[in-house]
Amino acid sequence: MRRWLSFFVFALAALLSACAGLPSGSTPSSLQVQASDSARQALAPTGRLRVGVYPGSPTSSVTSPRTGQPAGIAYELGQLMAQQLGVPVQIVTYKRVAEIVDALKAGQVDMTFTNASPARAREVDFTAPLVQLELGLLVPPTSTLRGMADVDRAGVRIGVSQGSSSQAALGARLQQAKVVPAASLDQAQDMLRSGQIEAFATNKGILFEMAEKLPGHRVLDERWGLENLAIAVPKGREAGREFLQRFAEQAQRGGHIQAMAERAGLRGLARGQ
Repeated sequence: MRRWLSFFVFALAALLSACAGLPSGSTPSSLQVQASDSARQALAPTGRLRVGVYPGSPTSSVTSPRTGQPAGIAYELGQLMAQQLGVPVQIVTYKRVAEIVDALKAGQVDMTFTNASPARAREVDFTAPLVQLELGLLVPPTSTLRGMADVDRAGVRIGVSQGSSSQAALGARLQQAKVVPAASLDQAQDMLRSGQIEAFATNKGILFEMAEKLPGHRVLDERWGLENLAIAVPKGREAGREFLQRFAEQAQRGGHIQAMAERAGLRGLARGQ
């Protein structure tokens, strides 16, 4: 665990500068990461790499606005990782990210791409962060909310994905506003349309996707936090750690993550501190 944490901290500084260049339209370099038999067995114990995704997030699974084909960083990164391991890929779809984390803990999926929060790091193992996104708020057309200073009032209801890191963070932060969990992003959109919530909170990559499906809704400029997204795998797969670290490094440096973000139409990347 200490080695995982050291790698995470060491690479965070590189992430901050790398995110400034996403996306830039560069062509990814070739990627070749050799996998030992022990690494292959550790990371894909069933003989295939089971990749957990959830729809509606460019960091997970969406339809590419450029090509009309399936895209998303978790979706594509899983395929690239399976290729490097030399095993077939199996995409497993869930309603929300919390279900994927539970599946990782239970050994039902082998990897995903998600926010490497301290709470999740106690449940699954992460590589270094590869993408940094701003957290924000999506509000309806008639909303008078301008930022978090307006949110924490009695009677204000803020939607979050059930079991998400945003639910935990805002639950601890807000004193008067009510945090309302949604079982899926589709349900969150219905809650905004019907006025069951005054805003929805998550990373801006997801919020911009939702705004396109909700005419007049807008993503507020203010950010209330940051997400550091990384590859996640179940604990206990130490034999695959060296391969996974090299894979993450080369995918980042070679422009593969950048290209995946572009194809998925990812927005909301962290701006300068």
